[in-house]
Amino acid sequence: MAKKTPPKGSTHYDESTIKSLSALEHIRLRPGMYIGRLGSGSHFEDGIYVLLKEIIDNSIDEFIMNYGSRVIISVIGETVTVRDYGRGIPLGKVIDCVSIINTGGKFNDDVFQFSVGLNGVGTKAVNALSSYFRVVSYRDGEFFEAIFSKGVQVSEKKGPTLEKNGTLTEFIPDSSPEIFGEYEFNSAFIEERLWNYAYLNTGLTLEFNRKNFASKNGLLDLLSKQVETEGLYPIIYHRNHRIEFAFTHTNNYGENYFSYVNGQHTSDGGTHLSAFKEGILKGINEFYKKSYTAVDVRDGLVAAVSIKLQDPIFESQTKNKLGNNEVRSWIITEVREKIVDYLLKNGEEAQKLSDKIANNERLRKELASVKGAAKDAAKKVAINIPKLKDCKYHLNQSGEKGNGSMIFLTEGDSASGSMTSVRDVYTQAIFSLRGKVLNTFDKKRTDIYKNEELYNLMVALGLENGVEGLRYGKVIIATDADTDGFHIRNLLMTYFLTFFEDLVLSGRLYILETPLFRVRNKKETVYCFNESEKQEALIKIKGAEITRFKGLGEINPSEFRQFISDNIRLIPISISSSREMHLTLKFYMGDNTPTRRDFIMENLI
Repeated sequence: MAKKTPPKGSTHYDESTIKSLSALEHIRLRPGMYIGRLGSGSHFEDGIYVLLKEIIDNSIDEFIMNYGSRVIISVIGETVTVRDYGRGIPLGKVIDCVSIINTGGKFNDDVFQFSVGLNGVGTKAVNALSSYFRVVSYRDGEFFEAIFSKGVQVSEKKGPTLEKNGTLTEFIPDSSPEIFGEYEFNSAFIEERLWNYAYLNTGLTLEFNRKNFASKNGLLDLLSKQVETEGLYPIIYHRNHRIEFAFTHTNNYGENYFSYVNGQHTSDGGTHLSAFKEGILKGINEFYKKSYTAVDVRDGLVAAVSIKLQDPIFESQTKNKLGNNEVRSWIITEVREKIVDYLLKNGEEAQKLSDKIANNERLRKELASVKGAAKDAAKKVAINIPKLKDCKYHLNQSGEKGNGSMIFLTEGDSASGSMTSVRDVYTQAIFSLRGKVLNTFDKKRTDIYKNEELYNLMVALGLENGVEGLRYGKVIIATDADTDGFHIRNLLMTYFLTFFEDLVLSGRLYILETPLFRVRNKKETVYCFNESEKQEALIKIKGAEITRFKGLGEINPSEFRQFISDNIRLIPISISSSREMHLTLKFYMGDNTPTRRDFIMENLI
């Protein structure tokens, strides 16, 4: 029988096309599987911070096993150094522990009981994704050093030492275009992560660029920093060998949670967080002998929970969500019992909590009446939301494709016009604002339902019943780079921070950066995002003409495509303290005051 001729242009497929990659080669080929995302360092979850986290996690695991109470971290330029004073990696296994997948002491429960790094992958991923990686183990008067480049060993040496026991790791994230490209460490992101380590490990001191991070009271300190004087009653706090939690209520809207497993921040929660929330509800209902709804109990709640678990099951290598179902029953029981016990012993706090729940109940009923009046409008909006050009894939509905979905909130039809023709219709949606939206500072939630545009925006995003209904992986504010655009940006941030703070805390809100200048001649075109980039381009391009983009609508659609696709630049909106954030909103978005007027006059350009 004659062999069939393959169709013209088809790819030849036989045994020679099958490839086997080493583990380190696979990490470099598919880094997202191991560190979640790459990024440039502009977002606190970008890959360079994950690399740092993986190394510090090993030092934390030593501390948990009562070895070494100090970790020294430095970031100078692109070079990261972490030195702990734990036991040090066994000298004969240093190379294996940083280069061979599924190798490490974390698989031995006698050596590491409550470890975060259970898969034997973390340090190997750092090694593979670094252009320079050096590890030195100091152990009982001897040392062993190995140096790697992109996961490949370059050198090794050993000998006597006077250094104290422990491990030193030094690395430079790979700036190759296929890995991180251009990046820059943000010290504020690193400090926020180090504070989390400190809160979760009382007795541990972390030193970063000569600044110490330490906590005496764990999650109580964390929550105190978040709410400061905004708590309606003293923080309810409990800690034992397997669970620690703290919570209070504020007058803010929504629910804010900080959840951890074995010191790992589980930003997407998981079974421990859902059990903790259920335990709070059951405890409060048992004490007051009521049947309060979850909404009435939790609105305004700010809480933190941390558990220690011997065999945690995370949904991915980046460990953002816990999947262990067996923890539910004991967490619910313990939280319920401790809350009942606390409220029995603290009558004044019990009354303040009761008053808050009663107020939530009253506001919910008031909101329900407003929702009823908006019912007809809601039906129309559900069918066709005005000014929304939707995409095909959505968060929590379309798997990985849905995780990559985003919605741009644009300023008017001209700005959205440039995007509409070049967007990815599968993952990019557009919501056009009519102009300046209502300033929602000090407004009630009912005001959203009375304002057509803000109501439509809430429905478009899927936020009517909380952040769990969010339809897009990223919510991106895309306004012009002028005073009106900045004002609209501030109004939108006020809207989200006032009513949907948990959207911001989950790292979903961004600002789109677009170029301010185009510098070009007949041979070359460079887009510049600030004045210094423009000056550099003028030196590089001879005889150039300069175009200043005042608004998004002025950028030609064919040019605009690159700024919302591969070359998209996003500024993440993040907050380190709920209290500080509300003071900032009050200053800039609250009633006019002499102090703000003086500030504006002193800073006018």
